[in-house]
Amino acid sequence: MKKLLSVSFLVLSFSVFSQQKIDRKALVTRHNVQVTAIDTLASLTVGNGTFAFTVDATGLQSFPEKYQNGIPLGTQSEWGWDSYKNTENYKFSETLKDVDQYGRKISYSTQIKEPARKKEAVEWFRQNPHLLQLGNIGFEITKKDGSLVKPEDIKAINQKLDLWTGKIESYFEVEGTSVKVITACDQAKDALGFKVESDLIQQGRLKIRVRIPFPTGLWGDMGTKWEEKQDVAISQVAIAGTEMGKKWGGKQDYKSILKIKNKSEASITHIMDSISYDINLKWKGTASIKEKAKHYFIVEPSKSNTIELSCSFIQTNKNKSGIPSFEAIEKSSIAGWESFWESGAAVDFSGSTDKRAHELERRVILSQYLTKLQCTGKVPPQETGLTYNSWFGKPHLEMHWWHGVHFALWDRPELLEKSLPWYQKVFEKAKNIAKRQGFEGARWQKMTDYDGNESPSSVGAFLIWQQPHFITYADLIYQAKPTTATLNLYSERVFATADFMASFANYDSKNDRYVLGPGVIPAQERFKAIETFNPTYELAYWNWALKTAISWKKKLNQKVPEKWEDVLKKLSPLPIAKDVYLGTESATDSYTNPEFKTDHPSVLGTFGMLPETSLLDKKIMKNTFNLVWDTWSWDKTWGWDFPMTAMSAARLQMPEKAIDALFMNVVTNTYLKNGHNYQSPRLTLYLPGNGGLLSAVAMMCAGWEGNTIENPGFPKDGTWKVKSEGFKKMF
Repeated sequence: MKKLLSVSFLVLSFSVFSQQKIDRKALVTRHNVQVTAIDTLASLTVGNGTFAFTVDATGLQSFPEKYQNGIPLGTQSEWGWDSYKNTENYKFSETLKDVDQYGRKISYSTQIKEPARKKEAVEWFRQNPHLLQLGNIGFEITKKDGSLVKPEDIKAINQKLDLWTGKIESYFEVEGTSVKVITACDQAKDALGFKVESDLIQQGRLKIRVRIPFPTGLWGDMGTKWEEKQDVAISQVAIAGTEMGKKWGGKQDYKSILKIKNKSEASITHIMDSISYDINLKWKGTASIKEKAKHYFIVEPSKSNTIELSCSFIQTNKNKSGIPSFEAIEKSSIAGWESFWESGAAVDFSGSTDKRAHELERRVILSQYLTKLQCTGKVPPQETGLTYNSWFGKPHLEMHWWHGVHFALWDRPELLEKSLPWYQKVFEKAKNIAKRQGFEGARWQKMTDYDGNESPSSVGAFLIWQQPHFITYADLIYQAKPTTATLNLYSERVFATADFMASFANYDSKNDRYVLGPGVIPAQERFKAIETFNPTYELAYWNWALKTAISWKKKLNQKVPEKWEDVLKKLSPLPIAKDVYLGTESATDSYTNPEFKTDHPSVLGTFGMLPETSLLDKKIMKNTFNLVWDTWSWDKTWGWDFPMTAMSAARLQMPEKAIDALFMNVVTNTYLKNGHNYQSPRLTLYLPGNGGLLSAVAMMCAGWEGNTIENPGFPKDGTWKVKSEGFKKMF
């Protein structure tokens, strides 16, 4: 009896332990970021999802030139778009090129090289509008000899990003005198708070600079010319004196007007071509502000050894509220981040003996931090978020899957849903694209902007894998809130998406089937549009999305369009050769042509991003996975390719391969000290990689519909101890 009681006690103890909640504060804070030197790839960021501010080792943006080729020191908001004046009266129609497709002429907005007028029009519409760097806020510190401090003069650096509070605490010394800085961002306003303590203030040697850069109009606001293999930006030219988003002069007649309101408040109104915004300043302590040069202002504190400064950015004439104090901003940051970390899902790998477990946990925590502060606005984010521009700051809608799907899987669907009203805002423009091309429904933009305008692109114009994405987002929200109200809220756009998909599929009467293309570029951007048809991943996505749209029709007791059912019934099978799935039916040399084994191995998304469909043969899919794994040019891939591979491996019940995929030793799978997924010198951060990692880990923990294996993406050899809570299953 005594032995039986002991066994019962052990079982009960184990049961209680397994149900214990994760100590989230301990989990998060053990991955706080520590910086102890000038490291241009270790810049740290504060933000709130719609606004972000990236700092160097001083806690401000003191050395933008030093950091220009690392993680640059940016200040961006999702509303901060400007367009140069269209002095040549370029028309969007000048970017259109007719392509023979489906036996008729269909217009696409592409990068036309001649005649010169059309080439210039393309350049203008790619450049405009462009996302702005709103301002640079940094220290100007004077040494004893009167010269300005340089990066090499900053000593004894000890900087910490406290992830639980969203605050950055910085310590450094100049000629033996210490400087302490706290940096925080308000979670409801585009407002920053700084608290600076140093004897350099009383000595009149520490000032705070506010400098407003000019937009460069370059692909990435870089002072270097970068080559792109396919989507070459015409306007990528070197500009002397240009840093990453920091061009300090220009021919444009911009104005920055200083207005001193009282002894502790001032505002700077910056007037540009198509936007005007205010930088509002408020300080606690004795200080003055003056204009040092055009677009260049100095806040000079005095008397005390402490100054608290708050700075808000807002469009001129927008509804204004008072400038919050540093104390209020700090409290907002602490409360907002604590609320975030206490919400949604969590996973703890402590206790694992696999040496990679701690690093995976670090990447997961930092990816949550980065995607929350960079990717949770009202507009789909650009691939470099709110740090610096890539592709002129323009969002790519095919990437919104990687930016946003993980929020729903981590039981934070509201963070994905914040961006979905934008699709209603741009809905008419999407319908107009479809109408212009002779299709039904809405053709969602690829490379776009705040207002949903189409941007010319020789690749983007022909991509189609962003088309079903809206159905994915809507169905994820329906899973979180399975109500008729949810169906009604999103059904118009879901059904318009399905209308386009059914209309775009071309009927091949000879073979009694529907075909995607020619006239497509797959997610693997290595195939010529006019030659390509039936990419494998896109066929599977068409199948899943049309089925889902049909299920929505039935849930709402609405008649299912016959065209949808006919396309679904007769959609081309997934192309096969030698017992593996091809990249596309049109490329029988998918695995023998070296060029076709580079870029995204999107064929793996067929059973990874997507669930098992009626088109899929899992045995052939496993053969495909193994061939891709063994022969792909992994050094020519992107950051989200590794999570996509892990997702496919998990579904194919190869958890060891899932882990190996997440840790493949490839440059584009690098995760920096600050958590950013590094790609190359031109893309030093790449948020789709972070979002992809979070989607993969969620699937590896919670699985997918129909899965019965606990933590299906992790090996069962005892090396992984996975404690998770709150995850939602994938489709």
